[in-house]
Amino acid sequence: MIPIEQSSRRTALLALGGLPALRARADSEAWRGVFTLMATPYKPDRSLDLEDLAREVDFLARCGVTGAVWPQISSEYQHLSREERIEGMRTLARKRSAGGPKIILGVQGKDTDEALAYARLAEELAVDGMISMPPGDATSTARLERYFAALAEVTKRPFIMQTSGGPPGVEPTIALIVATARKHPNFCYLKEEYPPVQARMRELLKHCPPLKGVFGGSGGQHFLHEMRFGSHGTVVGAPYADIYVSLWQLYQRKREREARELFSKLMLMVTVEQQIPLTRPYIMMKRGVFKTALSRQHRMELTARAIEEIEFNFEPLKRHLKV
Repeated sequence: MIPIEQSSRRTALLALGGLPALRARADSEAWRGVFTLMATPYKPDRSLDLEDLAREVDFLARCGVTGAVWPQISSEYQHLSREERIEGMRTLARKRSAGGPKIILGVQGKDTDEALAYARLAEELAVDGMISMPPGDATSTARLERYFAALAEVTKRPFIMQTSGGPPGVEPTIALIVATARKHPNFCYLKEEYPPVQARMRELLKHCPPLKGVFGGSGGQHFLHEMRFGSHGTVVGAPYADIYVSLWQLYQRKREREARELFSKLMLMVTVEQQIPLTRPYIMMKRGVFKTALSRQHRMELTARAIEEIEFNFEPLKRHLKV
């Protein structure tokens, strides 16, 4: 029986629409909602800023995301050293808490051996789950099948298979994904970005179970469309995490018109990100999460004109920010 005070608190949170505060935490319950690809913060000398990385988890917790994911492509993982990845993984593991987002560590590497080393560390750190894109040395679908099987020997924690980011021409087929989920029940989540994305997602949703969750990605550009045909959430970038959470909540409450209007404002910023590479770290700095707006992938500085363009397109979103 739930104590009266807990029951009253639960009722009050529901009445206020506080869905993030009531996110399911039991491993037996399927993951749903917004998973955020964390940005990687840098100090003025472009060394990894672990303090800001930890602060980012606090920011995402306030935004109400289901999970925090690091490091992936948008985290510039390919520009991090092995030592930095290990330090970052340990920092995030220490931020894991019952009331915060699930901590999901990216374990991909240049080959299977490197991925297994990161997976073993993630297992040792007892995080909530792991994610990996196809390995860089995959040459066939069969090789990809062996890759996930090898990872399954290392961990029984929930695992998100990502379909993008692998070598060109190596397709993570629907048959492979479903077979992997059947053989290894913890490999039950999917971040689908392999074209044709929406057609594949519709088909994959027919295989739940053995899959527990089919998530979109692609910068959230198709989030509204994907929710309309039943996706279980999305895996997107950090700067607008609270906006994506609001979109998820609005759609679950069948307030589709409001969701569409908010989505159209968000897409202005997604477009700007494609035009101005440093938009994401700039917004993270603007929102008080990062100290700098630096990147290792894009070694440049924002011009006054670029900042003006970012601010112009960000203005319509300001009143919708929750943090």
